[in-house]
Amino acid sequence: MTHLRRRAAAAVLALAAGLTTAAATAPAAAAAPAADTPRGLDRYYQQRPDWHTCVQGPQDQDGAALEQAGARCAEVTVPLDYGDPGARTVTLALSRIKATDTRHRIGTLLLNDGGPGSPTLSAPLRVHAAMKDTAARFDIVGLDPRFVGRSAPLDCGWPIGFSITSSGTSRTSFERQVGFQRDLAAKCRSAAADLLPYASTRDAARDMDIVRGALGERRISYLGLSYGTYLGTVYTQMFPGRYDRVVLDSALAPAHAGPALLPNMAPESEQAFADWADWVARRNDTYGLGRTREEVVAGVLRTVAAAGTRPLVVGTGADAVELDDTRVPMVVFMNLAGDSDADRASLAELVATLTEVAAGRPATPSDGTTALLRFLFTPQGSQAGSISQAILCADGTAPRDPEDYWRRIERDRARYPLSGPLLDNISPCAFQDGPREAPTEVSRDARALILSATGDPRTPHRDGVTLHGLLPGSRLLTLRGANQHGLYGTYGNACVDDTVNAYLASGRLPKADVTCTKA
Repeated sequence: MTHLRRRAAAAVLALAAGLTTAAATAPAAAAAPAADTPRGLDRYYQQRPDWHTCVQGPQDQDGAALEQAGARCAEVTVPLDYGDPGARTVTLALSRIKATDTRHRIGTLLLNDGGPGSPTLSAPLRVHAAMKDTAARFDIVGLDPRFVGRSAPLDCGWPIGFSITSSGTSRTSFERQVGFQRDLAAKCRSAAADLLPYASTRDAARDMDIVRGALGERRISYLGLSYGTYLGTVYTQMFPGRYDRVVLDSALAPAHAGPALLPNMAPESEQAFADWADWVARRNDTYGLGRTREEVVAGVLRTVAAAGTRPLVVGTGADAVELDDTRVPMVVFMNLAGDSDADRASLAELVATLTEVAAGRPATPSDGTTALLRFLFTPQGSQAGSISQAILCADGTAPRDPEDYWRRIERDRARYPLSGPLLDNISPCAFQDGPREAPTEVSRDARALILSATGDPRTPHRDGVTLHGLLPGSRLLTLRGANQHGLYGTYGNACVDDTVNAYLASGRLPKADVTCTKA
């Protein structure tokens, strides 16, 4: 799961567009449909976007930033159900920074920021900067996938933002979680039962191909982050021959998509927690959380236990949020996606605040902590959490019996005391219908550049190695020594960025796998 902290910092997403019964884009110029256009989809592939301002109002900071960068926005219409393309449709929002070196233009680079369910409309700003001179040769397109951001947002009306919570410290708290997760699933059925079956990655890949056609491209290049690597992999399998350059950053093994996503993170997440504790212990004079890894870890676990006895009230007035033993682990987890000093200091300050509150002493959370807590544990984040969960449930079958989860939690509690009860916990998928389609089988080779850090706490390095094995024509770039999720254009590693940019510019993969080292 990626970039939830980025979403929390944004706090309020600009949401627009929705389900319609007719195409909302400008009609295409008369043209014969491509020979490989799937049956019944000609009108979707032949539409042409009507580009316009990205700004939706005076408070639209994302739209204003896109506008300042010269981006334009548009909508593309796709079927809700590809098995019945003449019925309901979904309107997708996309942004584009056009190539300026038109003489040497390569094509369109389509982006996905992962999540699952992360809005991607603003991603061209970050990627354009990371690509440096190569950016001038691409149309860089951000697409909010179906039911995300400005693309017909799905919202279950949850009382919280995300369903990811720990089982807590006891069987009693786990039983409360079973009831809570069952209720979240019921809210989704009530609010969006007609949409949930169509939230799958396979449908998102079909949407991508319609966007390709609507943009007039025979082949499209792709840069996907985290879950976006799975979407990119699925696209290569469903639409061979329709992609050009493919970069899969912080790669996910296909077997770990869907409900298996979170349990797969537990070992690496716990290791990232331990590495953070080492960092904090070396700075005990600053944070006062312990002089050794063991002391720091024990202190965090004591805070979790204390929250199970008496919930911690963080903040005051309208910003106050209660954190019990099912919520404190999620707050820590959310801050373990990176290993920069700034990332680790942010978590240390947050833990210091929770420690003070648990001891009954007054503590004022930072503005960032307040925004994160409200995004995670109030209705403010419901839309983002709803679609993230909907995609996971649409991509795979979850165990139904709560006892299966409890046995796994108890098995992992000793070796992963923070991450096991959190990531092994029951979810709404246990109470929802299974997916309409079987998962995509990766049986076709694809030439792609796969990026993976050895200490990635979200999509483990072993997943990157597995995906590389499934795609023998790919190349694997390994960043050694980094507990980092998301590498290209964000981590500041020149070896990573230069390798990606050389591939995007030339279309030639490295001759062999590449190893970079944390600076």
